[in-house]
Amino acid sequence: MLTRRFLLAAAAASMIAPAATAQDMPFFFATEGAAMAGYDVVSYFDADAPIEGKSEHAVVWRGAKWQFATAKNREAFERDPRAFAPQFGGYCAYAMAHGSLTGSDPMAWQVVGGRLYMTHSLEVERMWRTDSAEYIRMAEAHWPGILHNK
Repeated sequence: MLTRRFLLAAAAASMIAPAATAQDMPFFFATEGAAMAGYDVVSYFDADAPIEGKSEHAVVWRGAKWQFATAKNREAFERDPRAFAPQFGGYCAYAMAHGSLTGSDPMAWQVVGGRLYMTHSLEVERMWRTDSAEYIRMAEAHWPGILHNK
């Protein structure tokens, strides 16, 4: 008998674009030349909505370019980047829970337990929020090995 969770997972998988091979995937998901598509990762923790970063406040960390709206946010990140960097490299946490690598939308996110989690879309984010603690547990079983196992 099909469970509701299985049906939700199957529906989400059909909406998520096919994943590229893991060998092609950097540790942090980046679009438009920057991690978080250029959004200020610190702003996810202290604003109602993410704020776009500026190239004049950029820093490179772990092979990715991170942009910030202000020098103050850049400095906060430089003091403790792991406190602000998204979990699972900024890839979709819901897809990661199901063993897939998929990009994320900078507007589809949630902070859980002081950690930032990204999802592929607002629709996937709604599914993610139904049981984010369980999805985090499932995703942790795949990360970071998934980058090298495909």
